[in-house]
Amino acid sequence: MDYKKFFGDVADWVLEVNNKASSLGLDSDPFWKWIMQSSAEISERYENNKLVVNQMVMLVDWVQDIYRASKEAAG
Repeated sequence: MDYKKFFGDVADWVLEVNNKASSLGLDSDPFWKWIMQSSAEISERYENNKLVVNQMVMLVDWVQDIYRASKEAAG
């Protein structure tokens, strides 16, 4: 597996998460649909390698944590 390419894809994905959150909103169904589809696409691109799947699960959890924190801050 090309780890350098994979982690480059991860960095690009994180940047796109920020763009999608701004354009679609964290509360929107299209945002969460994109999160699920794009993370699955990356996993499949790397043949569901265990490291890749675990990394993408961690990143989806991270986005969910950001969502929860924004809800708590809003009251």
